[in-house]
Amino acid sequence: MITFEQVVKRYPDGTVAVDDLSFEVPEGEILVLVGPSGCGKTTSMRMINRMIEPTSGLIRVDGRDVMATDPAELRRGIGYVIQQIGLFPHRSVADNIGTVPRLLGWQQDRTEERVEELVEVVGLRAELAERYPHQLSGGQRQRVGVARALAADPPVLLMDEPFGAVDPIVRGHLQEEFLRLQAEVRKTIVFVTHDIDEAIVMGDRIAILAEGGVLQQLDTPVEILARPANAFVEEFLGAERELRRLALIPVSEVTADRGPVVRPGTDTDEATRIAAAAGTDWIAIVDDDNMVAGWSYVTDLNGVVGASDARPFAATVLAGDSLRTALDVLVASPNGVAVRVGPSGSYEGLVTRELVTEALR
Repeated sequence: MITFEQVVKRYPDGTVAVDDLSFEVPEGEILVLVGPSGCGKTTSMRMINRMIEPTSGLIRVDGRDVMATDPAELRRGIGYVIQQIGLFPHRSVADNIGTVPRLLGWQQDRTEERVEELVEVVGLRAELAERYPHQLSGGQRQRVGVARALAADPPVLLMDEPFGAVDPIVRGHLQEEFLRLQAEVRKTIVFVTHDIDEAIVMGDRIAILAEGGVLQQLDTPVEILARPANAFVEEFLGAERELRRLALIPVSEVTADRGPVVRPGTDTDEATRIAAAAGTDWIAIVDDDNMVAGWSYVTDLNGVVGASDARPFAATVLAGDSLRTALDVLVASPNGVAVRVGPSGSYEGLVTRELVTEALR
């Protein structure tokens, strides 16, 4: 869908912002451009819709040379979302979202139908459509910006640090919502960020650029974290590279340890033997339906295990959670494990430090 062939951007003073940049973005992929300040990531993205024009090289969008395409026509077929959103302050939310369809000559009823659809799709309440940007929160304004970019159903989206102006909690929610939306609409997206954690969350592939717009590595997040191409990439990924890898590995990738499991009615001697065989001084208690009741130190048992002996586990993990989440849980747990449960709360086993370490290996 998008092709760069030996693209260079050199300014009149001799500054090279992008140097011999070549890559392809297949249809439906999110490619994240990431790197330190001055690495040319925003310049590269803005050359796609000719907001900046390349000095040399070739850029194609859906097979067409962007330099041979009228800029206005080109931009109407490319959605654009920026950090500060860029909404028209004197227009309502509905009017902002309908900007490009009106420019394309859509009928009023078609535009209104599309606006109503997108307000729902991006998770806004219907009544917000009549409000103005200053009446919205930062997260709501950012959703409107995404809706406006999607209004004419463009095949390509350019996103320049789109969630950078909101607080971390809202940012996380927006990232999750956008990935949910992308699973439905499957746009081809070039996404710019300076945050490697955001790149790992958002990207199907990541392109890491060095100063001067020199491509250092382009690969999936898993491959980049596991096998950095050079010292620059390794340093850019930082000291928490292994923890970032854990964020990409689901709990379902490891076979949970059965653990010291007993049911109510088990006598104390048997519970003690089960705990000792597992190398623990505690037991997990599950009921006859295999639902997690909690846990108990064997020294607290008296006669037989009862449901009243169970202390609730502080937290549990699901198969779809990441091993980084599991690690957070087990580090905070007095048992030193993360309990994996099914969607209904049924006991599936324990995630241990050894299993996390083995997954990284």
